[in-house]
Amino acid sequence: MNNRITGAVIVMNVISRLENADRPLIGVAWMLVTMFWFASLDALAKYMMQSYPVAQVVWARFFFHVIFVLIAMGFSARLQIRSQSIVLQCSRSLFMLTTTVLFFVGVHLLPLATAATIMFVSPIFVTILSIFLLKEHVGVRRWAGVAIGFAGAIVVVRPGFEDFDWSATFVLAAALTHAFYQIFTRKVRLYDSPMTSLFYTGLVGALVMTVVVPFHWQSVDVSDYFLLVSLGAAGGVGHLCLIRAFRSAPASTVAPFSYTSLIWATMFGYVLFSDLPDRWTLIGACLIISSGLYIFHRERVTRHNQGLT
Repeated sequence: MNNRITGAVIVMNVISRLENADRPLIGVAWMLVTMFWFASLDALAKYMMQSYPVAQVVWARFFFHVIFVLIAMGFSARLQIRSQSIVLQCSRSLFMLTTTVLFFVGVHLLPLATAATIMFVSPIFVTILSIFLLKEHVGVRRWAGVAIGFAGAIVVVRPGFEDFDWSATFVLAAALTHAFYQIFTRKVRLYDSPMTSLFYTGLVGALVMTVVVPFHWQSVDVSDYFLLVSLGAAGGVGHLCLIRAFRSAPASTVAPFSYTSLIWATMFGYVLFSDLPDRWTLIGACLIISSGLYIFHRERVTRHNQGLT
């Protein structure tokens, strides 16, 4: 009897270790799938905004996100939506709402690939904000990466040039608010589970836009209801895949693969809207991505030296 108990304990320990072990390839695969869903969300939003107001599309993105997450939680929803830090969660959700509104306005006017490229500046903003909000130390090498990233952003946005498009500033502002969202995500993970945060990701947006959308509501064709529901589902599925990615491998391993969203954005942009990124966007993308990869590398080295990995 004791041998059976001992054997069962050993098996459970092995299973636990396997579940908690880092699986880089699986983590990378989940991140690639994540980027597909997020790019699909952006492309679908841009497509729907050709026929419906921005406010109505934003409402659908958040409202059906919350419905999707509640369904995914199932019978445990009542327990999982309880937050240990409701202020942090609501603040985080408010930043996500602001990011979405700014980005949707920008992507409505810009090619998908261009908007996706400008959003890549967000990790650079995170590096800067982490100094003041997380009290992190940023060395000279990471500052050099930040400088290169902003140089790439200038190449894409081209302020002061004849072909400067003011709609790019909406996406640049979205990159900044998204950086605040990421900072608050780092803080709130100390209090709540990923599924709880996933629910609150859409809660404030759903509540606020439900109040706003009646003033902008436009009658919806029956065939378009499925697309509106798909907006929220794509966001929910994308975030679930993101949780899987970070559970399977360290952030420093999977995060750089977020840049594959540019591939999807370019493909969707060409197929749906006949848009292709110009040479300046491609040059800027190379600079921003190189900067982001280097910052990820330096953060990984710093964490390793501090014994955090």
